[in-house]
Amino acid sequence: MKQALHSLIVTALTQLQAQGVIQHLDAGAIKIELPRDKAHGDFATNVAMALAKPNAMNPRALAEALIAALPATNWLISAEIAGPGFINFRLDAAAKFSVLAKILQTGVDFGRINMGEGKSVQVEFVSANPTGPLHVGHGRGAAYGSALVSVLRHAGYDVQAEYYVNDAGRQMDILATSVWLRYLALCGEPIVFPSNGYKGDYIITTARALLDEQGERLRHAASVVFAALTPDQVLNDAGEVVSGDKEKHIDDIIVHARELLGVSDYRLVLDKVLHEILFDIKEDLAEFGVHFDNWFSERSLTESGIVDAALTRLDANGQLYEKDGAIWFKSTDYDDAKDRVVVRENGIKTYFASDIAYHYDKLARGFEKVINIWGSDHHGYIPRVRGAIQAMGEDDSRLDVLLVQFAVLYRGGEKASMSTRSGEFVTLRELREEIGNDATRFFYVMRKCDQHMDFDLDLAKSKSNENPLFYIQYAHARCCGVFAQADSRGLTAWTESLGLDCIAQLTETSEADLAQKCAQFPEVIANAARDAEPHQIAYYLKELAHQLHSYYNNTPLLVEDDALRFARLTLLQATRVVLANGLAVLGVSAPERM
Repeated sequence: MKQALHSLIVTALTQLQAQGVIQHLDAGAIKIELPRDKAHGDFATNVAMALAKPNAMNPRALAEALIAALPATNWLISAEIAGPGFINFRLDAAAKFSVLAKILQTGVDFGRINMGEGKSVQVEFVSANPTGPLHVGHGRGAAYGSALVSVLRHAGYDVQAEYYVNDAGRQMDILATSVWLRYLALCGEPIVFPSNGYKGDYIITTARALLDEQGERLRHAASVVFAALTPDQVLNDAGEVVSGDKEKHIDDIIVHARELLGVSDYRLVLDKVLHEILFDIKEDLAEFGVHFDNWFSERSLTESGIVDAALTRLDANGQLYEKDGAIWFKSTDYDDAKDRVVVRENGIKTYFASDIAYHYDKLARGFEKVINIWGSDHHGYIPRVRGAIQAMGEDDSRLDVLLVQFAVLYRGGEKASMSTRSGEFVTLRELREEIGNDATRFFYVMRKCDQHMDFDLDLAKSKSNENPLFYIQYAHARCCGVFAQADSRGLTAWTESLGLDCIAQLTETSEADLAQKCAQFPEVIANAARDAEPHQIAYYLKELAHQLHSYYNNTPLLVEDDALRFARLTLLQATRVVLANGLAVLGVSAPERM
Protein backbone atom coordinates (compact mmCIF):
# COMPACT_ATOMS: atom_id res chain seq x y z
CA MET A 1 0.00 0.00 0.00
CA LYS A 2 2.96 2.32 0.49
CA GLN A 3 3.89 1.82 -3.15
CA ALA A 4 0.31 2.46 -4.21
CA LEU A 5 0.18 5.67 -2.15
CA HIS A 6 3.53 6.75 -3.56
CA SER A 7 2.18 6.33 -7.09
CA LEU A 8 -0.92 8.38 -6.26
CA ILE A 9 1.17 11.21 -4.85
CA VAL A 10 3.51 11.22 -7.86
CA THR A 11 0.49 11.37 -10.17
CA ALA A 12 -0.98 14.28 -8.22
CA LEU A 13 2.29 16.22 -8.13
CA THR A 14 2.87 15.63 -11.83
CA GLN A 15 -0.58 17.09 -12.53
CA LEU A 16 0.16 20.12 -10.34
CA GLN A 17 3.41 20.66 -12.20
CA ALA A 18 1.65 20.45 -15.57
CA GLN A 19 -0.87 23.02 -14.35
CA GLY A 20 1.91 25.35 -13.22
CA VAL A 21 0.94 25.13 -9.56
CA ILE A 22 4.44 23.85 -8.73
CA GLN A 23 7.66 24.08 -10.70
CA HIS A 24 9.89 21.63 -8.83
CA LEU A 25 8.99 17.97 -8.37
CA ASP A 26 11.38 15.67 -6.51
CA ALA A 27 10.02 12.14 -6.18
CA GLY A 28 12.79 11.41 -3.68
CA ALA A 29 11.15 13.87 -1.28
CA ILE A 30 8.09 11.63 -0.96
CA LYS A 31 8.41 9.87 2.38
CA ILE A 32 5.51 7.78 3.59
CA GLU A 33 5.54 6.66 7.21
CA LEU A 34 3.31 5.06 9.80
CA PRO A 35 1.81 7.71 12.11
CA ARG A 36 2.96 7.51 15.72
CA ASP A 37 -0.66 7.81 16.80
CA LYS A 38 -3.01 5.36 15.05
CA ALA A 39 -5.84 7.86 15.53
CA HIS A 40 -4.16 9.99 12.86
CA GLY A 41 -4.70 7.36 10.18
CA ASP A 42 -2.91 4.50 8.47
CA PHE A 43 -0.09 6.40 6.72
CA ALA A 44 1.33 9.92 6.74
CA THR A 45 3.61 12.03 4.53
CA ASN A 46 5.44 15.32 4.94
CA VAL A 47 5.92 15.79 1.18
CA ALA A 48 4.05 19.12 1.17
CA MET A 49 6.49 20.55 3.71
CA ALA A 50 9.49 19.10 1.84
CA LEU A 51 8.42 20.67 -1.48
CA ALA A 52 7.00 23.94 -0.12
CA LYS A 53 10.27 25.92 -0.01
CA PRO A 54 11.60 25.02 -3.50
CA ASN A 55 8.16 25.91 -4.88
CA ALA A 56 7.77 29.08 -2.77
CA MET A 57 4.45 27.89 -1.37
CA ASN A 58 2.83 27.63 2.02
CA PRO A 59 3.03 23.94 3.10
CA ARG A 60 -0.67 23.70 3.97
CA ALA A 61 -1.64 25.35 0.68
CA LEU A 62 0.48 22.83 -1.21
CA ALA A 63 -1.02 20.00 0.83
CA GLU A 64 -4.54 21.18 -0.08
CA ALA A 65 -3.66 21.32 -3.76
CA LEU A 66 -2.05 17.88 -3.64
CA ILE A 67 -5.09 16.29 -1.95
CA ALA A 68 -7.41 17.86 -4.52
CA ALA A 69 -5.27 16.39 -7.32
CA LEU A 70 -5.18 12.84 -5.95
CA PRO A 71 -6.77 10.35 -8.40
CA ALA A 72 -9.94 8.68 -7.16
CA THR A 73 -9.50 5.13 -5.82
CA ASN A 74 -11.77 2.63 -4.11
CA TRP A 75 -9.26 1.95 -1.35
CA LEU A 76 -8.32 5.45 -0.15
CA ILE A 77 -11.04 6.63 2.23
CA SER A 78 -9.60 10.04 3.12
CA ALA A 79 -6.59 12.33 3.04
CA GLU A 80 -6.47 14.99 5.76
CA ILE A 81 -4.10 17.85 6.54
CA ALA A 82 -2.59 17.95 10.02
CA GLY A 83 -0.32 20.47 11.75
CA PRO A 84 1.92 22.58 9.52
CA GLY A 85 1.33 20.45 6.44
CA PHE A 86 1.36 16.73 7.18
CA ILE A 87 -1.07 14.62 5.18
CA ASN A 88 -2.71 11.65 6.91
CA PHE A 89 -4.24 8.86 4.84
CA ARG A 90 -6.97 6.41 5.84
CA LEU A 91 -7.42 3.22 3.86
CA ASP A 92 -10.35 0.95 3.19
CA ALA A 93 -10.35 -2.09 5.48
CA ALA A 94 -9.97 -4.54 2.58
CA ALA A 95 -6.87 -2.70 1.34
CA LYS A 96 -5.11 -3.35 4.62
CA PHE A 97 -5.38 -7.10 4.06
CA SER A 98 -4.50 -7.12 0.35
CA VAL A 99 -0.91 -8.00 1.26
CA LEU A 100 -2.01 -11.41 2.53
CA ALA A 101 -2.64 -12.64 -1.01
CA LYS A 102 0.80 -11.50 -2.11
CA ILE A 103 2.49 -13.19 0.85
CA LEU A 104 0.75 -16.50 0.20
CA GLN A 105 1.35 -16.35 -3.54
CA THR A 106 5.07 -15.52 -3.31
CA GLY A 107 5.81 -17.68 -0.26
CA VAL A 108 9.54 -17.95 0.42
CA ASP A 109 10.17 -15.11 -2.04
CA PHE A 110 8.08 -12.58 -0.14
CA GLY A 111 10.48 -9.86 0.93
CA ARG A 112 12.74 -10.15 -2.11
CA ILE A 113 13.00 -6.79 -3.86
CA ASN A 114 14.99 -5.36 -6.75
CA MET A 115 16.52 -2.35 -5.07
CA GLY A 116 20.00 -3.43 -6.16
CA GLU A 117 19.00 -4.02 -9.80
CA GLY A 118 21.75 -6.62 -10.15
CA LYS A 119 24.55 -4.28 -9.07
CA SER A 120 27.71 -6.33 -8.38
CA VAL A 121 28.93 -6.26 -4.79
CA GLN A 122 31.74 -8.13 -3.13
CA VAL A 123 31.62 -8.71 0.62
CA GLU A 124 34.86 -9.87 2.21
CA PHE A 125 34.53 -11.03 5.79
CA VAL A 126 36.01 -13.22 8.53
CA SER A 127 39.41 -13.51 6.76
CA ALA A 128 40.94 -14.66 10.03
CA ASN A 129 44.61 -15.62 9.79
CA PRO A 130 44.79 -19.41 9.34
CA THR A 131 46.90 -19.72 12.48
CA GLY A 132 44.36 -21.63 14.54
CA PRO A 133 40.68 -22.45 15.01
CA LEU A 134 38.10 -19.67 14.82
CA HIS A 135 37.27 -18.26 18.22
CA VAL A 136 34.15 -16.48 19.47
CA GLY A 137 35.61 -13.13 18.42
CA HIS A 138 35.64 -14.28 14.79
CA GLY A 139 32.09 -15.58 15.13
CA ARG A 140 30.48 -12.15 15.19
CA GLY A 141 32.12 -11.12 11.93
CA ALA A 142 31.12 -14.44 10.38
CA ALA A 143 27.46 -14.16 11.42
CA TYR A 144 27.24 -10.47 10.51
CA GLY A 145 28.94 -10.91 7.13
CA SER A 146 26.81 -13.90 6.22
CA ALA A 147 23.62 -12.07 7.20
CA LEU A 148 24.65 -8.98 5.24
CA VAL A 149 25.31 -11.07 2.12
CA SER A 150 21.85 -12.60 2.52
CA VAL A 151 20.18 -9.21 3.01
CA LEU A 152 21.88 -7.74 -0.06
CA ARG A 153 20.88 -10.71 -2.20
CA HIS A 154 17.27 -10.38 -1.01
CA ALA A 155 17.48 -6.71 -1.99
CA GLY A 156 18.45 -7.58 -5.56
CA TYR A 157 22.22 -7.23 -5.53
CA ASP A 158 24.57 -9.67 -7.25
CA VAL A 159 26.81 -10.55 -4.30
CA GLN A 160 30.05 -12.49 -4.06
CA ALA A 161 31.16 -13.56 -0.59
CA GLU A 162 34.93 -13.82 -0.23
CA TYR A 163 37.40 -15.00 2.40
CA TYR A 164 40.92 -13.54 2.14
CA VAL A 165 43.35 -16.24 3.25
CA ASN A 166 46.44 -14.69 4.86
CA ASP A 167 48.69 -17.60 3.86
CA ALA A 168 51.89 -15.58 3.52
CA GLY A 169 54.07 -13.51 5.83
CA ARG A 170 55.67 -13.77 9.25
CA GLN A 171 52.70 -15.14 11.15
CA MET A 172 52.54 -18.15 8.86
CA ASP A 173 56.28 -18.66 9.38
CA ILE A 174 55.80 -18.58 13.15
CA LEU A 175 52.93 -21.05 12.80
CA ALA A 176 54.90 -23.46 10.59
CA THR A 177 57.92 -23.28 12.90
CA SER A 178 55.72 -23.85 15.96
CA VAL A 179 54.33 -27.03 14.41
CA TRP A 180 57.79 -28.20 13.35
CA LEU A 181 59.15 -27.70 16.87
CA ARG A 182 56.26 -29.73 18.29
CA TYR A 183 57.00 -32.35 15.63
CA LEU A 184 60.62 -32.50 16.83
CA ALA A 185 59.42 -32.90 20.42
CA LEU A 186 57.21 -35.82 19.34
CA CYS A 187 60.34 -37.30 17.74
CA GLY A 188 62.00 -37.18 21.17
CA GLU A 189 64.06 -34.01 20.79
CA PRO A 190 64.43 -31.90 24.00
CA ILE A 191 62.79 -28.80 22.55
CA VAL A 192 62.49 -25.59 24.59
CA PHE A 193 59.42 -24.08 22.99
CA PRO A 194 59.67 -20.31 22.30
CA SER A 195 57.42 -18.16 24.47
CA ASN A 196 55.84 -16.39 21.51
CA GLY A 197 55.26 -19.44 19.34
CA TYR A 198 51.73 -20.64 18.68
CA LYS A 199 50.45 -22.93 21.41
CA GLY A 200 47.31 -24.95 21.89
CA ASP A 201 46.29 -28.54 21.29
CA TYR A 202 45.68 -27.90 17.59
CA ILE A 203 49.43 -27.27 17.10
CA ILE A 204 50.28 -30.65 18.63
CA THR A 205 47.51 -32.35 16.63
CA THR A 206 48.91 -30.93 13.39
CA ALA A 207 52.45 -31.90 14.40
CA ARG A 208 51.29 -35.45 15.05
CA ALA A 209 49.63 -35.56 11.62
CA LEU A 210 52.93 -34.38 10.10
CA LEU A 211 54.81 -37.14 11.95
CA ASP A 212 52.31 -39.76 10.78
CA GLU A 213 52.70 -38.59 7.20
CA GLN A 214 56.47 -37.99 7.04
CA GLY A 215 57.86 -40.18 9.80
CA GLU A 216 61.10 -38.76 11.25
CA ARG A 217 62.39 -37.63 7.87
CA LEU A 218 62.19 -33.97 8.93
CA ARG A 219 63.94 -34.54 12.27
CA HIS A 220 66.98 -32.51 13.30
CA ALA A 221 68.76 -32.48 16.65
CA ALA A 222 67.61 -29.82 19.09
CA SER A 223 71.20 -28.68 19.56
CA VAL A 224 71.42 -27.96 15.86
CA VAL A 225 68.02 -26.22 15.74
CA PHE A 226 68.91 -23.83 18.53
CA ALA A 227 72.39 -23.16 17.24
CA ALA A 228 70.73 -20.13 15.65
CA LEU A 229 70.54 -18.39 19.02
CA THR A 230 72.75 -15.39 19.40
CA PRO A 231 74.80 -15.13 22.63
CA ASP A 232 72.56 -12.46 24.17
CA GLN A 233 69.40 -14.61 23.84
CA VAL A 234 69.25 -16.49 27.13
CA LEU A 235 66.24 -18.63 27.97
CA ASN A 236 64.92 -19.97 31.26
CA ASP A 237 63.56 -23.49 31.69
CA ALA A 238 60.10 -22.37 30.53
CA GLY A 239 61.50 -21.09 27.25
CA GLU A 240 61.10 -17.43 28.16
CA VAL A 241 63.68 -14.97 26.89
CA VAL A 242 65.21 -13.50 30.02
CA SER A 243 67.86 -11.59 28.14
CA GLY A 244 67.54 -10.30 24.59
CA ASP A 245 64.68 -9.95 22.12
CA LYS A 246 62.10 -12.75 22.04
CA GLU A 247 60.87 -11.68 18.59
CA LYS A 248 64.41 -11.88 17.23
CA HIS A 249 64.72 -15.23 18.94
CA ILE A 250 61.84 -16.80 17.03
CA ASP A 251 62.84 -15.06 13.79
CA ASP A 252 66.28 -16.66 14.12
CA ILE A 253 64.69 -20.07 14.63
CA ILE A 254 62.57 -19.52 11.50
CA VAL A 255 65.65 -18.65 9.46
CA HIS A 256 67.46 -21.73 10.77
CA ALA A 257 64.41 -23.95 10.12
CA ARG A 258 64.42 -22.80 6.50
CA GLU A 259 68.10 -23.62 6.19
CA LEU A 260 67.83 -27.04 7.85
CA LEU A 261 64.71 -28.15 6.00
CA GLY A 262 65.46 -26.58 2.65
CA VAL A 263 62.99 -24.76 0.44
CA SER A 264 60.97 -27.83 -0.53
CA ASP A 265 60.51 -29.38 2.91
CA TYR A 266 59.90 -26.03 4.61
CA ARG A 267 57.14 -25.38 2.08
CA LEU A 268 55.83 -28.89 2.76
CA VAL A 269 55.51 -28.13 6.49
CA LEU A 270 53.93 -24.75 5.78
CA ASP A 271 51.42 -26.22 3.34
CA LYS A 272 50.59 -29.05 5.75
CA VAL A 273 49.84 -26.61 8.54
CA LEU A 274 47.83 -24.37 6.23
CA HIS A 275 45.80 -27.27 4.84
CA GLU A 276 44.96 -28.68 8.27
CA ILE A 277 43.91 -25.38 9.82
CA LEU A 278 42.15 -24.01 6.74
CA PHE A 279 40.21 -27.27 6.38
CA ASP A 280 39.07 -26.89 9.99
CA ILE A 281 38.06 -23.25 9.41
CA LYS A 282 36.08 -24.14 6.27
CA GLU A 283 34.33 -27.01 8.04
CA ASP A 284 33.56 -24.86 11.09
CA LEU A 285 32.05 -22.07 8.98
CA ALA A 286 30.05 -24.48 6.81
CA GLU A 287 28.55 -26.05 9.94
CA PHE A 288 27.72 -22.51 11.08
CA GLY A 289 25.87 -21.88 7.81
CA VAL A 290 28.50 -19.45 6.55
CA HIS A 291 29.52 -20.05 2.94
CA PHE A 292 31.93 -18.29 0.60
CA ASP A 293 31.93 -18.07 -3.17
CA ASN A 294 35.68 -17.53 -3.25
CA TRP A 295 38.67 -18.24 -1.02
CA PHE A 296 41.39 -15.82 -2.15
CA SER A 297 45.02 -16.65 -1.35
CA GLU A 298 47.35 -13.84 -0.27
CA ARG A 299 50.24 -15.97 -1.52
CA SER A 300 48.73 -15.88 -5.02
CA LEU A 301 49.18 -12.12 -5.12
CA THR A 302 52.96 -12.49 -5.13
CA GLU A 303 53.10 -15.63 -7.25
CA SER A 304 50.88 -14.09 -9.95
CA GLY A 305 52.73 -10.78 -9.99
CA ILE A 306 49.77 -8.72 -8.75
CA VAL A 307 51.81 -7.15 -5.93
CA ASP A 308 54.45 -6.00 -8.41
CA ALA A 309 51.75 -4.66 -10.75
CA ALA A 310 50.12 -2.63 -7.96
CA LEU A 311 53.44 -1.17 -6.80
CA THR A 312 54.36 -0.36 -10.39
CA ARG A 313 51.08 1.55 -10.73
CA LEU A 314 51.83 3.52 -7.54
CA ASP A 315 55.38 4.23 -8.66
CA ALA A 316 54.22 5.41 -12.09
CA ASN A 317 51.84 7.81 -10.33
CA GLY A 318 54.67 9.21 -8.22
CA GLN A 319 53.37 7.77 -4.97
CA LEU A 320 56.47 5.82 -3.84
CA TYR A 321 59.90 6.94 -2.66
CA GLU A 322 63.07 5.33 -1.32
CA LYS A 323 64.44 6.01 2.15
CA ASP A 324 66.94 4.07 4.30
CA GLY A 325 67.02 1.31 1.71
CA ALA A 326 63.25 0.73 1.91
CA ILE A 327 60.43 1.73 -0.45
CA TRP A 328 57.72 3.90 1.12
CA PHE A 329 54.17 4.83 0.11
CA LYS A 330 53.20 8.49 0.59
CA SER A 331 50.39 7.57 2.94
CA THR A 332 50.43 10.93 4.76
CA ASP A 333 49.14 12.55 1.58
CA TYR A 334 45.91 10.68 2.24
CA ASP A 335 45.25 11.52 5.92
CA ASP A 336 47.29 8.64 7.33
CA ALA A 337 49.38 9.27 10.44
CA LYS A 338 52.67 8.42 8.72
CA ASP A 339 54.08 7.07 5.47
CA ARG A 340 54.14 3.27 5.16
CA VAL A 341 56.83 0.87 4.04
CA VAL A 342 55.82 -1.38 1.14
CA VAL A 343 59.23 -2.98 0.49
CA ARG A 344 61.67 -3.50 3.37
CA GLU A 345 65.40 -2.86 3.06
CA ASN A 346 65.93 -6.63 2.68
CA GLY A 347 63.68 -6.61 -0.41
CA ILE A 348 60.76 -8.38 1.28
CA LYS A 349 57.37 -6.81 0.58
CA THR A 350 55.24 -5.88 3.57
CA TYR A 351 51.77 -7.06 4.47
CA PHE A 352 50.50 -3.61 3.49
CA ALA A 353 51.92 -4.11 -0.01
CA SER A 354 49.88 -7.30 -0.26
CA ASP A 355 46.80 -5.47 0.98
CA ILE A 356 47.27 -2.77 -1.66
CA ALA A 357 47.58 -5.47 -4.31
CA TYR A 358 44.49 -7.27 -2.99
CA HIS A 359 42.36 -4.15 -3.37
CA TYR A 360 43.94 -3.44 -6.75
CA ASP A 361 42.80 -6.93 -7.81
CA LYS A 362 39.33 -6.55 -6.27
CA LEU A 363 38.60 -3.40 -8.20
CA ALA A 364 40.07 -4.90 -11.37
CA ARG A 365 37.53 -7.72 -11.08
CA GLY A 366 34.84 -5.15 -11.82
CA PHE A 367 32.78 -5.03 -8.63
CA GLU A 368 30.72 -1.87 -8.44
CA LYS A 369 30.95 -1.94 -4.66
CA VAL A 370 33.53 -3.64 -2.44
CA ILE A 371 32.64 -4.12 1.22
CA ASN A 372 35.31 -5.04 3.77
CA ILE A 373 34.16 -6.27 7.17
CA TRP A 374 37.02 -5.77 9.61
CA GLY A 375 37.51 -5.95 13.35
CA SER A 376 37.27 -2.64 15.16
CA ASP A 377 41.02 -2.72 15.85
CA HIS A 378 41.57 -2.06 12.12
CA HIS A 379 40.09 1.45 12.33
CA GLY A 380 43.45 3.13 11.76
CA TYR A 381 44.10 0.96 8.72
CA ILE A 382 41.26 2.48 6.70
CA PRO A 383 42.91 5.79 5.63
CA ARG A 384 46.02 4.09 4.20
CA VAL A 385 43.96 1.58 2.20
CA ARG A 386 41.69 4.32 0.85
CA GLY A 387 44.77 6.38 0.11
CA ALA A 388 46.38 3.55 -1.82
CA ILE A 389 43.22 3.14 -3.92
CA GLN A 390 43.19 6.86 -4.71
CA ALA A 391 46.93 6.85 -5.41
CA MET A 392 46.44 4.10 -8.00
CA GLY A 393 43.92 6.34 -9.75
CA GLU A 394 40.88 4.34 -8.67
CA ASP A 395 37.61 5.57 -7.12
CA ASP A 396 37.79 4.85 -3.39
CA SER A 397 34.03 5.45 -3.06
CA ARG A 398 33.68 1.93 -4.42
CA LEU A 399 35.04 0.73 -1.06
CA ASP A 400 32.99 0.53 2.13
CA VAL A 401 34.64 -0.59 5.36
CA LEU A 402 32.38 -1.85 8.13
CA LEU A 403 33.91 -2.37 11.56
CA VAL A 404 32.75 -5.11 13.91
CA GLN A 405 33.28 -4.78 17.62
CA PHE A 406 34.55 -7.92 19.29
CA ALA A 407 32.04 -9.94 21.24
CA VAL A 408 32.92 -10.70 24.84
CA LEU A 409 31.69 -14.07 26.01
CA TYR A 410 30.48 -14.45 29.58
CA ARG A 411 30.03 -17.83 31.18
CA GLY A 412 29.09 -17.95 34.82
CA GLY A 413 29.78 -14.25 35.08
CA GLU A 414 33.42 -14.66 34.01
CA LYS A 415 35.02 -13.26 30.88
CA ALA A 416 36.69 -15.84 28.62
CA SER A 417 40.17 -15.27 27.20
CA MET A 418 40.51 -15.37 23.40
CA SER A 419 44.27 -15.17 22.70
CA THR A 420 45.29 -17.31 19.72
CA ARG A 421 48.98 -17.01 20.55
CA SER A 422 48.54 -18.38 24.07
CA GLY A 423 46.27 -21.20 22.99
CA GLU A 424 43.75 -20.17 25.65
CA PHE A 425 40.56 -19.29 23.82
CA VAL A 426 36.96 -20.39 23.43
CA THR A 427 36.44 -21.63 19.89
CA LEU A 428 33.44 -20.80 17.74
CA ARG A 429 32.79 -24.55 17.49
CA GLU A 430 32.64 -24.85 21.29
CA LEU A 431 30.19 -21.96 21.48
CA ARG A 432 27.98 -23.49 18.80
CA GLU A 433 28.02 -26.87 20.50
CA GLU A 434 26.98 -25.27 23.78
CA ILE A 435 24.10 -23.05 22.66
CA GLY A 436 23.39 -24.14 19.06
CA ASN A 437 23.85 -22.50 15.67
CA ASP A 438 20.58 -20.59 15.81
CA ALA A 439 21.26 -18.83 19.09
CA THR A 440 24.87 -18.15 18.14
CA ARG A 441 23.95 -16.53 14.82
CA PHE A 442 20.97 -14.57 16.12
CA PHE A 443 22.70 -13.17 19.20
CA TYR A 444 25.68 -12.10 17.11
CA VAL A 445 23.52 -10.09 14.67
CA MET A 446 20.84 -8.67 16.94
CA ARG A 447 22.89 -5.53 17.62
CA LYS A 448 24.63 -3.04 15.34
CA CYS A 449 27.99 -4.43 14.31
CA ASP A 450 29.90 -1.43 15.65
CA GLN A 451 28.37 -1.70 19.12
CA HIS A 452 30.16 -3.46 21.97
CA MET A 453 28.60 -6.84 22.71
CA ASP A 454 28.53 -8.91 25.89
CA PHE A 455 27.39 -12.38 24.83
CA ASP A 456 25.14 -13.66 27.63
CA LEU A 457 25.18 -17.47 27.42
CA ASP A 458 22.55 -17.91 30.10
CA LEU A 459 20.09 -15.76 28.15
CA ALA A 460 20.92 -17.45 24.85
CA LYS A 461 20.12 -20.87 26.32
CA SER A 462 16.98 -19.85 28.18
CA LYS A 463 13.52 -20.85 27.01
CA SER A 464 11.73 -17.69 28.07
CA ASN A 465 10.24 -14.58 26.54
CA GLU A 466 13.34 -12.67 27.63
CA ASN A 467 15.29 -14.63 25.02
CA PRO A 468 14.45 -12.79 21.77
CA LEU A 469 15.24 -15.77 19.55
CA PHE A 470 13.05 -18.13 21.57
CA TYR A 471 10.28 -15.50 21.50
CA ILE A 472 10.41 -15.26 17.68
CA GLN A 473 10.79 -18.97 16.98
CA TYR A 474 7.97 -19.75 19.40
CA ALA A 475 5.73 -17.36 17.45
CA HIS A 476 6.41 -19.37 14.29
CA ALA A 477 5.83 -22.65 16.11
CA ARG A 478 2.56 -21.31 17.51
CA CYS A 479 1.31 -20.55 14.01
CA CYS A 480 2.13 -24.10 12.93
CA GLY A 481 0.56 -25.48 16.08
CA VAL A 482 -2.81 -23.88 15.36
CA PHE A 483 -3.02 -25.68 12.01
CA ALA A 484 -2.07 -28.94 13.71
CA GLN A 485 -4.85 -28.38 16.28
CA ALA A 486 -7.36 -27.72 13.51
CA ASP A 487 -6.44 -31.05 11.90
CA SER A 488 -6.64 -32.93 15.19
CA ARG A 489 -10.11 -31.49 15.85
CA GLY A 490 -11.38 -32.51 12.42
CA LEU A 491 -12.31 -28.99 11.39
CA THR A 492 -13.07 -28.27 7.75
CA ALA A 493 -9.77 -28.13 5.89
CA TRP A 494 -8.36 -24.66 5.17
CA THR A 495 -6.90 -23.72 1.80
CA GLU A 496 -5.31 -20.48 0.66
CA SER A 497 -8.07 -19.80 -1.86
CA LEU A 498 -10.83 -20.37 0.69
CA GLY A 499 -9.02 -18.19 3.18
CA LEU A 500 -8.52 -15.32 0.77
CA ASP A 501 -12.18 -15.48 -0.21
CA CYS A 502 -13.08 -14.86 3.44
CA ILE A 503 -10.72 -11.97 4.22
CA ALA A 504 -13.67 -9.59 4.68
CA GLN A 505 -14.36 -11.45 7.95
CA LEU A 506 -11.30 -9.81 9.49
CA THR A 507 -12.65 -6.75 11.28
CA GLU A 508 -10.54 -6.52 14.44
CA THR A 509 -8.00 -3.70 14.78
CA SER A 510 -5.39 -6.21 15.94
CA GLU A 511 -5.89 -8.13 12.69
CA ALA A 512 -5.34 -5.07 10.52
CA ASP A 513 -2.28 -4.15 12.59
CA LEU A 514 -0.82 -7.64 12.19
CA ALA A 515 -1.38 -7.61 8.43
CA GLN A 516 0.16 -4.16 8.18
CA LYS A 517 3.19 -5.35 10.15
CA CYS A 518 3.64 -8.26 7.74
CA ALA A 519 3.43 -5.83 4.82
CA GLN A 520 6.44 -3.91 6.18
CA PHE A 521 8.86 -6.80 5.61
CA PRO A 522 10.06 -5.80 2.11
CA GLU A 523 10.69 -2.27 3.37
CA VAL A 524 12.67 -3.67 6.31
CA ILE A 525 14.81 -5.62 3.84
CA ALA A 526 15.38 -2.44 1.83
CA ASN A 527 16.38 -0.43 4.90
CA ALA A 528 18.65 -3.18 6.22
CA ALA A 529 20.39 -3.41 2.83
CA ARG A 530 20.72 0.37 2.52
CA ASP A 531 22.25 0.71 5.99
CA ALA A 532 24.15 -2.62 6.01
CA GLU A 533 22.32 -3.43 9.25
CA PRO A 534 20.88 -6.96 9.48
CA HIS A 535 19.94 -6.25 13.09
CA GLN A 536 16.99 -4.22 11.77
CA ILE A 537 15.47 -7.53 10.67
CA ALA A 538 15.99 -9.00 14.14
CA TYR A 539 14.19 -6.02 15.71
CA TYR A 540 11.38 -6.27 13.17
CA LEU A 541 10.90 -9.99 13.81
CA LYS A 542 10.67 -9.39 17.54
CA GLU A 543 7.97 -6.75 16.97
CA LEU A 544 6.07 -9.05 14.60
CA ALA A 545 6.33 -11.91 17.10
CA HIS A 546 4.97 -9.63 19.83
CA GLN A 547 1.92 -8.77 17.74
CA LEU A 548 1.38 -12.44 16.86
CA HIS A 549 1.58 -13.55 20.49
CA SER A 550 -0.82 -10.79 21.53
CA TYR A 551 -3.26 -11.74 18.78
CA TYR A 552 -2.99 -15.43 19.65
CA ASN A 553 -3.62 -14.79 23.35
CA ASN A 554 -6.59 -12.47 22.86
CA THR A 555 -8.41 -13.80 19.82
CA PRO A 556 -10.13 -17.18 19.39
CA LEU A 557 -8.74 -18.69 16.20
CA LEU A 558 -10.38 -22.10 15.76
CA VAL A 559 -13.95 -20.80 15.91
CA GLU A 560 -16.93 -22.79 14.65
CA ASP A 561 -17.76 -20.32 11.87
CA ASP A 562 -15.86 -21.63 8.83
CA ALA A 563 -15.50 -18.28 7.06
CA LEU A 564 -14.12 -16.47 10.12
CA ARG A 565 -11.82 -19.39 10.93
CA PHE A 566 -10.53 -19.51 7.36
CA ALA A 567 -9.84 -15.77 7.41
CA ARG A 568 -7.94 -15.92 10.69
CA LEU A 569 -5.95 -18.94 9.58
CA THR A 570 -5.04 -17.03 6.44
CA LEU A 571 -3.69 -14.16 8.52
CA LEU A 572 -1.85 -16.67 10.68
CA GLN A 573 -0.32 -18.45 7.69
CA ALA A 574 0.86 -15.16 6.18
CA THR A 575 2.46 -14.20 9.49
CA ARG A 576 4.15 -17.61 9.66
CA VAL A 577 5.60 -17.10 6.16
CA VAL A 578 7.02 -13.68 7.07
CA LEU A 579 8.51 -14.99 10.33
CA ALA A 580 10.14 -17.90 8.50
CA ASN A 581 11.46 -15.68 5.71
CA GLY A 582 12.92 -13.18 8.14
CA LEU A 583 14.65 -15.87 10.18
CA ALA A 584 16.01 -17.41 6.96
CA VAL A 585 17.59 -14.10 5.94
CA LEU A 586 19.51 -14.18 9.23
CA GLY A 587 20.47 -17.83 8.73
CA VAL A 588 18.25 -19.06 11.56
CA SER A 589 15.77 -21.94 11.47
CA ALA A 590 12.00 -21.63 11.93
CA PRO A 591 10.94 -24.69 13.96
CA GLU A 592 7.38 -25.99 13.69
CA ARG A 593 7.42 -27.34 17.24
CA MET A 594 9.11 -26.14 20.43
